[in-house]
Amino acid sequence: MKVALIHDHLAQDGGAEKTLKVLAEIFPEAPIYTLLGSPKNIEENYANRRIETSIIQKLPGGIKHYQWYMPFMPMAVEFFDLTDFDLVLSDTSSFAKGVITAPDTLHICYCHTATRYLWSDTHQYIKELKYNKYFKKIISLVLNYVRLWDKMAADRVDVYVTNSKTSQQRIKKYYRRDAAIIYPPVETEKFYISDKQEDYFLAGCRLVPYKRIDNIISAFKESGLKLKIFGDGIDKERLRAIADGAPNIEFLDRVSDETRSELYSKCQAYINPQKEDFGITVVEAMASGRPVIALRAGGAVETVISGQTGVFIESDSPQAIAEAVKNFDSSKFNPAEIRNHASQFSVDNFKGKIKCFIEEEYQNFKDGNL
Repeated sequence: MKVALIHDHLAQDGGAEKTLKVLAEIFPEAPIYTLLGSPKNIEENYANRRIETSIIQKLPGGIKHYQWYMPFMPMAVEFFDLTDFDLVLSDTSSFAKGVITAPDTLHICYCHTATRYLWSDTHQYIKELKYNKYFKKIISLVLNYVRLWDKMAADRVDVYVTNSKTSQQRIKKYYRRDAAIIYPPVETEKFYISDKQEDYFLAGCRLVPYKRIDNIISAFKESGLKLKIFGDGIDKERLRAIADGAPNIEFLDRVSDETRSELYSKCQAYINPQKEDFGITVVEAMASGRPVIALRAGGAVETVISGQTGVFIESDSPQAIAEAVKNFDSSKFNPAEIRNHASQFSVDNFKGKIKCFIEEEYQNFKDGNL
């Protein structure tokens, strides 16, 4: 069986990219098609692998400023010729699902979410762009065109699988398609329980507006408790301005895997005030034996057990976060119990489930039962 993997882009390293790495391990001979990829990312993660990029890779600013070329991404992904493959696996939250496959090719899509900036978060996305209102109107028109294409592209997939009930519901609402749920792979074996915790709370992610790191910062500016934030992104300077040099808030920027593991293991709790599709960092914190303070929404509802592996807040407001932190007592939680709960989201569990799913669906496809 000839297999091809297709992914949106390799310009960053998030949850979708972690899933792609595992799929690439399952299918070591499969080429990876992607709109673009940074040479550093490709060299570090896919050395000696056949990587096929689109024309966007060669355009001025195509890697560093790939967002400029969003209107051309539908066309670019359709240019990939995958007619020689028996199975195409797309790993996507945006464009990769729109690839055109042959009649006798099965297309299984691991869809992390219906594209958020086109559907569920589109108004917030436009509102938070750092452009004037006239340029925002132009962007809105472009998104309208891409949204129409996205709905048509969603119809090209034969079988959907996704990462949570939240994403499953979005796929059903916006694409009118059913999707199975297989939780994404988390490298739980890389995290550990520390013998001693320190007096800081932890937050970390790609620093973008919807992650609501700004609300965490506002909550901690008032409380005076220690907060460490890891990660980098387009919202970094705005967040630093909000912190305004508060001595109890520390920005760590991008950190190594080893440092991140240590940060998790020694924190009082990890804070997740945003609605995530799944929330890999939440599971990473629990794999370190640390409890989580999470918004009662999205993937956290499926991964966090209230009172056992963390606590829920009902709002992402600074006031709700501050109140939860003020009343938080980490001594009430059992680190070994938390880590044991997180182990169900391991890479090995994902591999076993996704392999069985693919084999079953491919047989159904060959038997004409799809």
